[in-house]
Amino acid sequence: MRFFQLLSRSTRSRSRRSTATQGFSLIEMLVAVAIIGLIVGLVGPAAMRQLQSSRVNTTEAQIGQIRTAIDIFAIDTGRVPGQAEGLAALVQNTAAVPGWNGPYLRDGSLPMDAWGRAFIYRFEGDQVQVISLGADGQPGGTGNNADISG
Repeated sequence: MRFFQLLSRSTRSRSRRSTATQGFSLIEMLVAVAIIGLIVGLVGPAAMRQLQSSRVNTTEAQIGQIRTAIDIFAIDTGRVPGQAEGLAALVQNTAAVPGWNGPYLRDGSLPMDAWGRAFIYRFEGDQVQVISLGADGQPGGTGNNADISG
């Protein structure tokens, strides 16, 4: 009988101890929030720079694909798309171009740049340019806002 009394007493004191030590103190919570804030403050800007850099790289790769499609179009038809036809000539033969064997871009649709805007096509003389206006969507700019062309 004495054994059971000791057992029940130790169980009661253990349950009192566990309820008294449950949860976190205000100081512990503030330290945790401060550490999380420091991590976000240090890692956040680096992650954003990496995101912007990957958007530039993606847009450069897309311009390369469009330029390849223009080259294949030129091989098939003997010319590059005119300024009036634009990049749409790579996915639709609306002008009934002889030799057209497209669509020349995957999925038969024109890609958008990494910021969700259409590419600009320029054909002047014998120069072909495919341009993205960068992050700001405005001509010119520096850094991530600079125009990307190929």
